[in-house]
Amino acid sequence: MRREITNELLVNTIRNLRKQYKNTKSKVWLYVAEILSRPARRRVAVNLNKVNRLANDNDIIIVPGKVLGSGRLNKKVTIAAFSFSKDAVEKIRSSGSNSITIEEVMKTNPEGKSVKIIV
Repeated sequence: MRREITNELLVNTIRNLRKQYKNTKSKVWLYVAEILSRPARRRVAVNLNKVNRLANDNDIIIVPGKVLGSGRLNKKVTIAAFSFSKDAVEKIRSSGSNSITIEEVMKTNPEGKSVKIIV
């Protein structure tokens, strides 16, 4: 039995990602929408240490799920995610990096060029 997503913010984000894909034909947005559409038990949660390990300075990182605060971040990156833990936001800001929503990165980078998706 498949359950429907009840989080309105998540439903709207997925809908907007699919619209962005239709408008730009950039498969980045379709891929992110598919990951966010997974059942709750299969959703992505990424710690800052993984972002630090895989990112370079000035990268735009998309996490189609939640960013958690375990580990350190010593690179200046922009992290776009569906949600952030309180600890993660504090560590991101203290490192000089930015935390934004997936919706915001769609507006600033509609083609999805030069982004890294971390799952």
